[in-house]
Amino acid sequence: MSFVQDFKSFAVKGNVMDLAVGVIIGAAFGKIVDSLVADMIMPLVSLVFGGLDFANYYLPLGGQAASLPLAEAKKLGAVFAYGSFVTVALNFFILAFVIFVMVRQINRLKASEPTPAAPEAAPITPEDVLLLREIRDSLKNKA
Repeated sequence: MSFVQDFKSFAVKGNVMDLAVGVIIGAAFGKIVDSLVADMIMPLVSLVFGGLDFANYYLPLGGQAASLPLAEAKKLGAVFAYGSFVTVALNFFILAFVIFVMVRQINRLKASEPTPAAPEAAPITPEDVLLLREIRDSLKNKA
């Protein structure tokens, strides 16, 4: 097989296509979780902790003033943006928790599905009936 044919047979396999769909849906789901954390959870955390905005917490490494917003401080030099890391870590934990709950529910639904009943086995014919049938068939063959 040529390289192109090998790649085509690999790329068209069902598992690769399932993986591609999963990655696309995962990326979209990640954006939803990012929005959930940035727009809903972090403002509540900020409210609880007295107006803290973790995304703008940083340590200036390039001589910037610590009072600048993070975006401006990054333009002026290197910063240690630990607030952004906290936000991203929170995104990860929320995403992992949501995926865990989804997989758990899917497994629970799979377990609760009734398994198809095996067809009933034909009743075993008693040996005396089998012998009588053999006798009958042999008498038919003699006649």
